Amino acid sequence: MRSWLSRFGLAMLAAGAVTSTARAADPAGLWLTETGSSRIRIAPCGSGFCGTIVSAPGKGLDAKNPDPALRGRSVVGVQILDARQPDGSGFSGSLYNPNDGKTYSGSLRLTGPNSVEVSGCVMSVFCKRQTWTRVN
Repeated sequence: MRSWLSRFGLAMLAAGAVTSTARAADPAGLWLTETGSSRIRIAPCGSGFCGTIVSAPGKGLDAKNPDPALRGRSVVGVQILDARQPDGSGFSGSLYNPNDGKTYSGSLRLTGPNSVEVSGCVMSVFCKRQTWTRVN
């Protein structure tokens, strides 16, 4: 009986380690942008992940939006990341930058349990990358 309990306890520890590893490889959660000024909620979306602004500094208006009708709206609640396509190292799709009102080809890559790299590119050549930090 004692041997069975020991094996059961070891099996539960191993299962917990697998679950912890799987959770660490999942970019879903709340993230702080590289500048520390905004928080983005990343959630499952299609075959990948999408990110929505949940907090922004100041008035946080979408003042640079190419659609004049949207320039007065708050950026809070705006989906800025649409990375639904799994690729070799993460997910690819598009990234909206409210600072300039442009949408770029984008990608999302988990670089550690508490960091993701988000990049936006023009013509797949000129890219800017940011590392976001998980908020606990």
